[in-house]
Amino acid sequence: MKIPAEVLAQSRRTIESYEDYAVHYDEIVGHVPHPNDRAALERAAAIAGAGGRILEIGSGPGRDADFLEALGVEVRRTDATRRFLELQAARGKAGELLDVITDELGGPYDAVVALAVLIHVPRDQIDQVLEKIARSLRQGGAFVVSMRDGDGETGGKYHTVDWRRDAFAARIEAAGMELLSHSFRIGRNEQGWNTFLAMRPS
Repeated sequence: MKIPAEVLAQSRRTIESYEDYAVHYDEIVGHVPHPNDRAALERAAAIAGAGGRILEIGSGPGRDADFLEALGVEVRRTDATRRFLELQAARGKAGELLDVITDELGGPYDAVVALAVLIHVPRDQIDQVLEKIARSLRQGGAFVVSMRDGDGETGGKYHTVDWRRDAFAARIEAAGMELLSHSFRIGRNEQGWNTFLAMRPS
């Protein structure tokens, strides 16, 4: 399916903005997952099994991948922002450039993780992205995703889209995955976040 030029332009602006912001982002985000995310990651790692292969979309500084690897799984670290991959490389962690909107994901994976990254996918592109993720999972594979709670959408340097819990859960299910669990938390700037754990049916 052809991606509209406006979507590609929005994506490029967001990626370029993160190139400039990556170092500061690494300084302000926690170096261990929030307990809600940690619980979902632990369940995904258990589903993947020892030595299981997990795709992380939008690894950023790579702290969640560090956590997953400590659980005994293999993580394919990816990000659309080159500077984030350079920060990881400086710690001896290899990652690959990958844009979830435009690139194929490969697979099949035992799990896919996308924490605080699909907020940058335009609302009219989210179904295609979630279907792509579902196709990249093996049967019985897990999907962990966190989304900012709300109805709004922002433009400018960082294009972001908020989703209400039930609306995004419906998109996950429409992509052919089963919802296993959900949790809610208040993050920085008093913003709500929903973390979902889903599975591609066996």
